[in-house]
Amino acid sequence: RGLGEEEGLWLEPCAMIHMCFMRFAIDAVFLDRELRVLRVIENFRPWRFSPWVCGARGVLELSAGRAAGRLAPGDLLEFREKTAGGN
Repeated sequence: RGLGEEEGLWLEPCAMIHMCFMRFAIDAVFLDRELRVLRVIENFRPWRFSPWVCGARGVLELSAGRAAGRLAPGDLLEFREKTAGGN
């Protein structure tokens, strides 16, 4: 099963990831303590290892292609809890 269009997985603490045993590609977005984007790895395929991202607090894993053209180093993100109404 892959990640849905509006789904993501937040891993913390995390400054590097591997794709061993994964069956699908993802976009990996490494963030610092202020949730500022440090690095984006697009279309990160199975059986690969990311570099160690210095200063990373965690990584946001998104479906492949989701970060393309939307996120870049220096961007500041905000996490919001999904409400019962879906907003």
